[in-house]
Amino acid sequence: MQITIPLGTLVDMPYRSLPRSLALIAVGGALLVLAPSSASASAPADVNDFEFSSWDAVYDVSLDDDGRARMHVTETRVADFPETDQNRGIVAGFPQAYGDASIGTTILSVSDEDGADVPYDTESDEGMLYVLTGDDDYVHGRTTYVIEYEMRDVVLAAEKTLVDEFYWNLLPLDSTQRVSSFHAEIRFDDALSSRLTGDRSCYTGYIGSTDPCVLIDRGDGTFSVSEYDLAAGQGVTVAIAIEPGTAVQPSARTPNAATDVAPYFLSGGAAAASIGAWIGVASMKRRHRRATGIVVAQYEVPASLPPLLAGKILPGARDAMAAQFVHLAVGGSIRIEDGPATGKKKPDPQLRCLDAPLQERMDQQVMDVVFADVQPGEVLPLGEADGDLIARVSNLNEFATKMALARRLTTKVRSRAAMTLQWVSLGLLAVVAALWAWAALTGRTAAEPVLFVGALTAILVGGSCLMSFTRHTVLTPEGALQLEHLRGVEEFIRVAEADRLRMLQSYTGAERRADGTVNVIHLYEKLLPYAILFGLEKQWGGVLEYAYGQGGQTPMWTTTDPGSIRTSIASFSAATQSASSASSSSGGSTGGGFSGGGGGGGFSGGR
Repeated sequence: MQITIPLGTLVDMPYRSLPRSLALIAVGGALLVLAPSSASASAPADVNDFEFSSWDAVYDVSLDDDGRARMHVTETRVADFPETDQNRGIVAGFPQAYGDASIGTTILSVSDEDGADVPYDTESDEGMLYVLTGDDDYVHGRTTYVIEYEMRDVVLAAEKTLVDEFYWNLLPLDSTQRVSSFHAEIRFDDALSSRLTGDRSCYTGYIGSTDPCVLIDRGDGTFSVSEYDLAAGQGVTVAIAIEPGTAVQPSARTPNAATDVAPYFLSGGAAAASIGAWIGVASMKRRHRRATGIVVAQYEVPASLPPLLAGKILPGARDAMAAQFVHLAVGGSIRIEDGPATGKKKPDPQLRCLDAPLQERMDQQVMDVVFADVQPGEVLPLGEADGDLIARVSNLNEFATKMALARRLTTKVRSRAAMTLQWVSLGLLAVVAALWAWAALTGRTAAEPVLFVGALTAILVGGSCLMSFTRHTVLTPEGALQLEHLRGVEEFIRVAEADRLRMLQSYTGAERRADGTVNVIHLYEKLLPYAILFGLEKQWGGVLEYAYGQGGQTPMWTTTDPGSIRTSIASFSAATQSASSASSSSGGSTGGGFSGGGGGGGFSGGR
């Protein structure tokens, strides 16, 4: 009696392409075949262009001392190669896994028909073990290869039919050669043959075919099958039923949530914890930016908060160096001028040093650093700044960072929430690694996707670790108050002109002329540097242009035409950025340093 085996239970055998090195050879051969006819005559033929005159195989299947199925196979393949220099041997591929478990494919030997050893190499790729026979010498005509190999756990417990089965593809279904004559014998040892149910099936043809073939029971647990004129890609598959529970299955075939399911949930948990750590750090930074939570429009900035320092407490501050220079110019310490005409569409800006006292110590320090070699009345060009100036300007950014810490506007802290979540993430990832090792040691094919998912998670967790355990610069309570004040200034700059004037008239502390009116132009000039920090310099420049036009005044802090403040500020910011970003890190040993630019220093103050 024969049984019908469902196609869905066909052996899980990876019909893959050749290894990459062999694929390159195949692609090269294909390109030569597609070459113009004038060149094809001298091009070598495809290395797959040969046939097997015969293919004989003997499968000895037995149970070992642990009750697990073992198989010893001897294949005799007789290849008919052309007489031209085309082939150096054959490539034979064997599966390394079956039914979600490694089957320990081991090549024992490769020899010829006389038993003499044939040189060969092996190569693993995408679940297949490839045997590459031969060396650098070409082979011609009829050549015999006897390949001997072993596998384990080749008997599968079929869930649907409730039996054990030897369900095997005797010929590779991705073969590229025609086989004139095929013959195979399957021999079961006494322990297995005594438990055969008598049900068996045989199929032949291309993958998915249900065409039957004849599987002969020769008694004593021996079966044979023969087929002829098999085209490339046609195979022979046998299914022989054995009483259930005969062959002990490897643990890899037993469903195990710990190795097959849990790693994915744990990896997801590790990724989620790492993402949570990122959120924890961002939340910590936002939390430290909040003081009273109330932003009131302001038209003055404390003298102790020059733009370069304000840029360290204002998230996303723009062009702090340009803002600082405009701040010094408005204060009367420097004047922004157009440099000499050089044939360019617009001359480069330059800074003229003026002899004016400064109240804020940090402003004076900036002047001392930038204009170290410039006397009052002399100019400092920005368009073609020398290396010494570039080093000094670029170091001012680090100087401002140190000043924000020294004045206790900022501090460095770690996020406890982020660290806790990161430790959880690392712990979960460690469990994933342990489960992967368990799956790999027990030969579970689930180990490969677990490794892939775990590696991706490890990349995410690794990046998150650096962020989670690092001390981050955040605002102190005083820094948060100053930030709210700056937000109030930004609000003042954004509101309509009528609202600004109404706001100024309502304050008694607004600067006024002798006639009692508010000195709007002077006030607006003082806010221009901070408008640059907010990225509102174009809008505020337009306000100044209008104010200058209405008042008939000329700005004292620049030689720019009052009607082109917006264009002038944009050009000046670009030139300043070029000078300050030309060197992102400069050392003091080359002459570009300054007091306070190095490490250490700390804080000195009173109580």
